[in-house]
Amino acid sequence: MSDSIKVTVWNEYLHEKKDEEVARVYPKGIHNAIAEYLNTQPGIQAKTATLDMPEHGLTDDVLNDTDVLMWWGHIAHDQVSDEVVDKVYSRIMDGMGLIVLHSAHFSKIFKKLMGSTCNLKWREAGEKERLWVVEPGHPIAEGLPEYIEIPHTEMYGERFDIPQPDTLVFISWFAGGEVFRSGCCYHRGNGKIFYFRPGHETFPIYYQPEVQKVLSNAVRWAAPVDGPKPNFGNVKPLENI
Repeated sequence: MSDSIKVTVWNEYLHEKKDEEVARVYPKGIHNAIAEYLNTQPGIQAKTATLDMPEHGLTDDVLNDTDVLMWWGHIAHDQVSDEVVDKVYSRIMDGMGLIVLHSAHFSKIFKKLMGSTCNLKWREAGEKERLWVVEPGHPIAEGLPEYIEIPHTEMYGERFDIPQPDTLVFISWFAGGEVFRSGCCYHRGNGKIFYFRPGHETFPIYYQPEVQKVLSNAVRWAAPVDGPKPNFGNVKPLENI
């Protein structure tokens, strides 16, 4: 791995081209809003990829040059090719990090990694969310207050049909009364995965400094490390037997 963490921010980039309200909030697309922020952070280099690019922008060359893949999807999960999903899955098993944002809980890659439906309750009412830090010693929570308040958002509620997280960093409370596991860490193979709930397309959530801090912290947590590579299969003994 180079001195800088190489991030690819993936986005369908459909809402912003079809919906004037979304385009007003994210005129350059959600992917560019996130990448522009990440590129202000020391030790992080971010580029973008979108659904309409060849191989959805996730060619072998791009994936092999990506330390952490960030994924935002919503209305076109079914348009992502299984071949690309399989390539992304293999890279995660080999050590690439994955950060799954908001409605990408229904993405093919997240469902493949979780082995479950990843279904949930939802409601669009623009209500307040209070995102509580429940694991303050975790690297993703570094530099954050006790909670993050998001003034207007889409509600996601339990039951969230995912496996028990290895570590739960955030839980959300919504003005309508629901709660949700909003910051979930997993390990799959050599790769680290973080699901982060906030980020509906019609609200400027990815411009909120505390949310941005979570994203850069998550990038650093999910980045691969130069640890030993595991060996599998038949082996010779290290000692005389």
